Amino acid sequence: MTPTGSERMIRRLTRLLVVRSVLDRSRGYLIAGASIFPCALGRSGIVAMKREGDGGTPAATVPLRRVFFRPDKGPHPATGLDWRLMTPHDAWCDDLADRRYNRLIRRPPGEAEERLWRTDHLYDIVVELGWNDRPVRRGRGSAIFWHLPRAGMMPTAGCIATPRAVFHKLLPRLSRSARIRIGTRP
Repeated sequence: MTPTGSERMIRRLTRLLVVRSVLDRSRGYLIAGASIFPCALGRSGIVAMKREGDGGTPAATVPLRRVFFRPDKGPHPATGLDWRLMTPHDAWCDDLADRRYNRLIRRPPGEAEERLWRTDHLYDIVVELGWNDRPVRRGRGSAIFWHLPRAGMMPTAGCIATPRAVFHKLLPRLSRSARIRIGTRP
């Protein structure tokens, strides 16, 4: 018997691949199964030795930890991944001297850190990537996310950015154990 309607199983994606463009090191492609989507990368492209502030997207295979989203910017995105509502107090610690380096922290609005609740749209939906978090090594880079792009797919500070439509297509299909392999070629 063939499953129909709600019985139909969605094939869960366990692997995504990000490769850089041969024409522009700060642009690339996110490959999910047979689908290919353009993405923005760090201004330094994909780097083998990631350092805090270098503008590079780390060459690595990383897990997708959880999805953050702003409840005031639309409905909860469909996903099987762990998720969290974002608050105006959420920030990511990028201070090398802080014991909470590369961790989610709470800060009163306006204080320095990598603010998650932004005035632009970049972090309306954010997937936390498991870069340099188990264990944390100071200076190896923090706050590596998959988030929304700037206008014109401008470079990121080291993250991966895709249009909102890509999130809506992929988030519902991602397995809880999904990983992204970031490399210079397939």
